[in-house]
Amino acid sequence: MAKAVGVRVPSPAPASPARNVPPAAAGWLKERLMQVTETSNEGLKREYSVVIPKEDIDGRMNARLTEVGATVNVPGFRPGKVPLAILKQRFGDAVRGEILEQTIQDTVQRNLDEKELRPAMEPKIDLVTFEDGADLEYKLTVEVIPDIDPIDFGGIELERLVVDIPDSEVDESIGKIAEQQKAYAVEEGRAAEDGDQLLMNFIGRIDGEAFDGGTAEGMELVLGSGQFIPGFEEQLIGAKAGENKEVNVKFPDDYGAENLKGQDAIFEVDVVEVRAAGAVEIDNDFAKTLGLDDLDALKGMVREQMSSEYSQVSRGRLKRELLDGLSDRIDFEVPPGMLDEEFQNIWKQLEEAKEKDNLDDDDKGKSDEELEERYREIAARRIRLGLLLSETGRLNDLTVSQEDLNRAMAEQAQRFPGQEQQVLQYYQENPQSMQELQAPLFEEKIVDYILELAKVTERKVSVEELLAGPDEAAAEGKAKTKKAGKKKASKKGKAKAKGK
Repeated sequence: MAKAVGVRVPSPAPASPARNVPPAAAGWLKERLMQVTETSNEGLKREYSVVIPKEDIDGRMNARLTEVGATVNVPGFRPGKVPLAILKQRFGDAVRGEILEQTIQDTVQRNLDEKELRPAMEPKIDLVTFEDGADLEYKLTVEVIPDIDPIDFGGIELERLVVDIPDSEVDESIGKIAEQQKAYAVEEGRAAEDGDQLLMNFIGRIDGEAFDGGTAEGMELVLGSGQFIPGFEEQLIGAKAGENKEVNVKFPDDYGAENLKGQDAIFEVDVVEVRAAGAVEIDNDFAKTLGLDDLDALKGMVREQMSSEYSQVSRGRLKRELLDGLSDRIDFEVPPGMLDEEFQNIWKQLEEAKEKDNLDDDDKGKSDEELEERYREIAARRIRLGLLLSETGRLNDLTVSQEDLNRAMAEQAQRFPGQEQQVLQYYQENPQSMQELQAPLFEEKIVDYILELAKVTERKVSVEELLAGPDEAAAEGKAKTKKAGKKKASKKGKAKAKGK
């Protein structure tokens, strides 16, 4: 659960063009003095009292009402000739709310810019006073991004694991493809064997009563495939076409249907056909059935696919090693609000895992206090790494291009065949979803940038070592080192003996 994630550092939302205050109104803030008083400065938290003179608010109100009066129809007056007092009476409340929102938005951003503050989260606004004929006063609370010392990425040493895929593994993979392509043919009088396909009808009963989902006609089942609940397929070994078999089974305690969990059931099975699998010859003709020129082309395609999959695994391990190395090099204060938000997200997942009795072994038996301490540390680690990556991207002008986004949207759309257009439209119409798509792309760009600067060496490993967990791989590496050390010592010993 300690995987780093990209951090989102939102800025105050830009004003909607439809609500922009005209230049005449905006000028009031430049002519009048906005009073900003720092009331608290502790750690990464800043608090300010902001007062906007009522003259500024009145100026904005009048300018906006004048703009409204130029287009609205008021009985007895021509557009643009409605007295300000009447406009204020009719539209004052609506305009006042708009002016409040726009003024706070403008002044918050101005304060951030003038004080060169970079908020870690959306600033918090607490309205103190906003009444007709009075100053506007509000409290501004900001958590800022901490100062992050630069890291010499060139001093980071990493190891990329590279797999040489054995021919035997390619052949095994092609064999699995052939297994999926094999055809079944009826053999009269054949007793069903493991791997045969049965065509059957059945009805299942519990305590003599048929249950929903327990009846089927024309069902095809390959014996040994594990498609049915444990014990079902094994009892059909030896069955012949035309036979009626009684199969006694017990539904697993963790079965999906609540009413069937742990229940004993009897299935009456009518075997219609017994079909034997035909052998598939893996040759050039087989490759052509898959749309390839020959067997060598098939092997090349399979090897390329396997290489791509293993490269992704290797990339994941390399990235994890990089983030662990970066985490050891950074230690700065974390914005409290970000920490609380990240921790709550983790804790929610933890609570769900508890309810499902799906806690990690390391977490089982720990008190809530112990778990909270552990996962607050993990939350802080995530945030530090996220802030470091975000700062690295900012300082080096790394961005996600529209082409990157289009490619990512296309990949998402391909996961829903027949609904590609709807998926693309969904992203285009939902900025939040687009942001969620953009964040991991940005993170990967930053990781790529750091990897280009770091010292990355390659080491060839077996598939087993690549796929092993970090602890297993470390243990295996130590074992190999010890073994190599013994060999060197042995050779050195022999050399001394010869010297004597």
